[in-house]
Amino acid sequence: MPTAAAPDGDGLPETVTIGVSIHVPEPYGSQVQDARAGHGDPQARSIPTHVTLLPPTETSADRLPGIEHHLRTVAAAHRPFRMLLQGSGTFRPVSPVVFVRVEEGAQECRALEAEVRSGPLARELAFPYHPHVTVAHGLPDPVLDQAHEQARTFRAVFNVTEFVLSTFGADAVWRPWRSYAFGRS
Repeated sequence: MPTAAAPDGDGLPETVTIGVSIHVPEPYGSQVQDARAGHGDPQARSIPTHVTLLPPTETSADRLPGIEHHLRTVAAAHRPFRMLLQGSGTFRPVSPVVFVRVEEGAQECRALEAEVRSGPLARELAFPYHPHVTVAHGLPDPVLDQAHEQARTFRAVFNVTEFVLSTFGADAVWRPWRSYAFGRS
């Protein structure tokens, strides 16, 4: 679990944990959070419903201006796209995760992820990138089985017009910090 360091004079910790994602809009975001909470997932309310583009990454606060410039540049080079979330999948037995599949928009997510995770945010991943929306994580197998079955009927269609840079707080909650609209410099 990421940890926060002592705050500096700008109100941010000297070391901050960031992530970049596409947030799932309402009412779909709350539907997924409610499902996670219903399965007993302790992270259900501390993580906005999203498709990850950059997993939790620790950096120093003084690098944030360069990171923000990088993210503005990436966003400016992309156009809005349609996303269809539908059906369920799992990473078991490798990882105890059940998710909703990205049926449409996955290619755009892969392109965004590759560009976001370059330059000042270049880093190796523990697993190959696979766009998805988590609905259960780290729970007992019978609960993961139930989550997998219930997520089969989930369907959401929306336009993606931006991605979000979030920070991980000392209270273990992810909060949106900046958003980056596509096609703007």
